[in-house]
Amino acid sequence: MNRRTLFELAVMVSLAAVVSSAPVSLPQLAAAQKAFTLEQILSAPFAADLIAAKKVNRIAWTLDEQGKRNVWVAEGPVFQERRLTSYLTDDGQEISQLSFSEDGNSLVYVRGGEKNPAGQYPNPTSDPAGVTQTVWVVAWAGGEPRKLDAGHSPKISPRGTIAYIRDGQIWLASLDGSDKPTQLVVRGQNRSEQWSPDGSRLAFVSSRGDHSFIAVYDVATRSISYFAPSVDSDSDPTWSLDGKRIAFVRRPAEPRDTPQGYFIEPDRPHPWSIWIADVTATTAHEIWHSSTSPQGSFPYMADDTGGGVLNWVAKDAIVMASEEDGWQHLYSLSAGGGAPQLLTPGDCEVEQWSFSPDRKTVIFNSNCGDIDRRHLWLVDTTGDKPGQLHHIVTGESREKLRAERAQGIEWSPVILSDGRYLAYLASDAQHPARVFRTSFDADRIVATLTPTPPDFPAGQLVTPQQVIFHSADGLEIHGQLFVPNNAKPGGKLPGLVFMHGGSMRQMLLGWHYMYYYSNAYAMNQYLASRGYVVLSVNYRSGIGYGRAFREAPGRAGRGATEYRDVVAAGKFLQARPDVDPARVGLWGGSYGGFLTAMGLAHNSDIFAAGVDFHGVHDWLTDNWDGKNISPELTKLAHESSPVSAVDTWKSPVLFIHGDDDRNVYFAQTVDLVARLRARGVTVEQLIFPDEIHDFLLHRNWLAGYHAESDFFDLQLKNLPSAANGKPR
Repeated sequence: MNRRTLFELAVMVSLAAVVSSAPVSLPQLAAAQKAFTLEQILSAPFAADLIAAKKVNRIAWTLDEQGKRNVWVAEGPVFQERRLTSYLTDDGQEISQLSFSEDGNSLVYVRGGEKNPAGQYPNPTSDPAGVTQTVWVVAWAGGEPRKLDAGHSPKISPRGTIAYIRDGQIWLASLDGSDKPTQLVVRGQNRSEQWSPDGSRLAFVSSRGDHSFIAVYDVATRSISYFAPSVDSDSDPTWSLDGKRIAFVRRPAEPRDTPQGYFIEPDRPHPWSIWIADVTATTAHEIWHSSTSPQGSFPYMADDTGGGVLNWVAKDAIVMASEEDGWQHLYSLSAGGGAPQLLTPGDCEVEQWSFSPDRKTVIFNSNCGDIDRRHLWLVDTTGDKPGQLHHIVTGESREKLRAERAQGIEWSPVILSDGRYLAYLASDAQHPARVFRTSFDADRIVATLTPTPPDFPAGQLVTPQQVIFHSADGLEIHGQLFVPNNAKPGGKLPGLVFMHGGSMRQMLLGWHYMYYYSNAYAMNQYLASRGYVVLSVNYRSGIGYGRAFREAPGRAGRGATEYRDVVAAGKFLQARPDVDPARVGLWGGSYGGFLTAMGLAHNSDIFAAGVDFHGVHDWLTDNWDGKNISPELTKLAHESSPVSAVDTWKSPVLFIHGDDDRNVYFAQTVDLVARLRARGVTVEQLIFPDEIHDFLLHRNWLAGYHAESDFFDLQLKNLPSAANGKPR
């Protein structure tokens, strides 16, 4: 008997004694269960890490097929896809950090995850032989991959040398395996290595704790130089196209007693500047600095994209990201200094970007004109008016293409080596991430390269509705509403509020571009198929709606103001004529788990049950190296945590957590479960030994979501209806 079956039996036995005995209508259950299975909706492959070779029209990506992760490739002009590696089990070992060699004849990738603070690699199958995080090389033509060394973050030079990180130090190895790996012995924790265009030098960041340097290793002389070393923190090195200069970011030092703790520290500006270093003279100077206002702070989202905050482009310019106008945009800045020129105007945000081979064009995705989706745009790096991708497509199918893409979500664009072909990832309301390719002179876009299982239920999925409502303080909140296809007119259905994690995330009107939230979208579709009205809420402190929304006052441990938006979402559902106000629950993971626990602790009168995936429950014990926090802020952080309100927690809850979580300490769930048990609250749990935050095993996602569905069925479908005069 498998783990899921055992857990379901335990849940059914334990909850049968505490849930009201009002029966679920058998016709209702039959109608809900006719749709599709959880296994079906989680069966589609998830494509990610799309890259292009520099000198040939070749692309590569990773594909997760129900936990079986592999590298896939295709070559123009035919672009016939093929699997390059053969990892054929759900073993919990990620594949990431994919890159091509200079000639496109080899690929380098990393398999496995990074160590936890105890020095242990993720090992969710509890393999007694152990696992490591390893750099691998595989030939484009195929064959067995070759293990290079333990490590991560590989960067291949034009000369065929791979730089990578192992235990905070940079190591060098030959691509062909002819030399033994050697270490660059440098103090500190070293990272962000970048080869010069000719491969003669390697720039990197050497972090020394309260400061960091830009360092350059000279291959010929085997020497290291530091550029304008200071007490400040330097990062993000990027080479000029001629390899003679480096642009980098400098962030000023702060006093030692500055309060720190990402989710609890007081808001303050984080100014930054751009410096240019002359490699031969080892000198550097500032060419631009931000304002000292909050919106002048280093752009948060630039740390979370593949584009990088600085990119040297044609005509000796630098494309930089900034939030100076309150939205993340791209600007062009002359390497000689001056005022940056806005490339991507509008009340919208640029999220991911890359460049044409000649560095004259930037292609990016944004929510401009469609705030709850992502579309692709092109702009000349000199500042010509941006054009959305469908504007540049010619031929009779332009209008059809525009209509199709209007409902889609696009990301990770790459222009191929000859500048003619474009590849990118895309989804819509019915289809998860797939690889697309097109050519700039074509009249159609071709969906390709990612086969969909024949029983994937695309035709049975609902199209989420964009809804906009207001929180109690008047703030406008966006959400996606999933209404069951088989809902009967006049019927009253249970409702669920879903909160994403992050909190710097945004759920969209279709399948998400991140694996974790693609799974969450699938689960919301599954819950809708089982007769729940689901509202996915983009609460304040998330991305997509501008910096002021993301950095909302009082968020997280500073007052938990985003919880107001969760309450508003619950009341929004309760007010709908198709929702039974006595049968509203909520669920979420990570930050969404925090908000789930807040809902149950503060408003069991609104939320009748909840499922909390690895949530934060006490900011003070999960504040990411917090220090110098005043007694007043400490008190506020506690009052902003679910643990401060367990005395009013009445509704049943299911906790789901992996005990090797590196994002949210497992102790968060241990502590809250103990507190709730002492108060007689109905608590269920599903614990995955050796699993991390973003579950690595596909079967654990299935087990967790099955447990969630069963829990809500037992808790909400058995509750007395408010229409019967017996609200919970």
